Amino acid sequence: MTDTDSINDTPMPLLEHLVELRKRLIWSIVTFVIAFAICYHFSGEIYRFLAAPLGNIMRKNGEQPHLIYTALYEAFFTYIRVAVFGATCLSFPMIAIQAWIFIAPGLYRSEKRAFAPFLIATPIMFLIGAALAYYVVFPYAWQFFLSFQTPQNTDGGMQIELQAKVSEYLTLVTKMILAFGVCFELPVILTLLVRVGLLSVAQLKRFRRYAVVASFAVAAVIAPPDAITMLSLAIPLVALYEISILTARFVEPKPMAADED
Repeated sequence: MTDTDSINDTPMPLLEHLVELRKRLIWSIVTFVIAFAICYHFSGEIYRFLAAPLGNIMRKNGEQPHLIYTALYEAFFTYIRVAVFGATCLSFPMIAIQAWIFIAPGLYRSEKRAFAPFLIATPIMFLIGAALAYYVVFPYAWQFFLSFQTPQNTDGGMQIELQAKVSEYLTLVTKMILAFGVCFELPVILTLLVRVGLLSVAQLKRFRRYAVVASFAVAAVIAPPDAITMLSLAIPLVALYEISILTARFVEPKPMAADED
């Protein structure tokens, strides 16, 4: 059996495909439900972890860290969203494994070897992007936003003070974590497209200038409207595009000679 041969050349009937798909969906749903229950149990700790960068900046400024909610049900649904966000991240490896188990039998052995590195790199790059947002971008961005507060003056001037809502803060944090995580998948996506022959290294080099403009445009849409956060996303995107060009060189298919069969 050569590399171009699949492991099992016998076609699977449609009914068996549906049964196998049902099995993989059940595994994925059960994993998500279990992860949701665990994350909801620890939703308070997860939220405090997400709010830690803001709390640290508030303490540094001599303030008591606090967030508010203005509706009776707001805190409850915020914890539900925290649990959904945590369960999605926690169950993603199992869901990806189930998708691979369903797809892999239809691939050739050489195709499996080609796709395996990308399956490993996907969660790693997402974690790197999320970590950059949490540990690098958040502290500087929150410090910038809190700088617009004005202390209470004895001469009767108006005080401007942040009263952040728990739901709005969660929306902002999860949006930025997901945005940075997804954007850091750029090398994986572009390298995979080059590997399967839909793109070439020459095309990536040709569109470099457009990629720079697109990086800043994406950062302007996704990131909050401040220069620090936008540059914190745009500059890594440009660097990731350059990394994609370098990694794509190692996986780009060799052009076949004209006399090859």
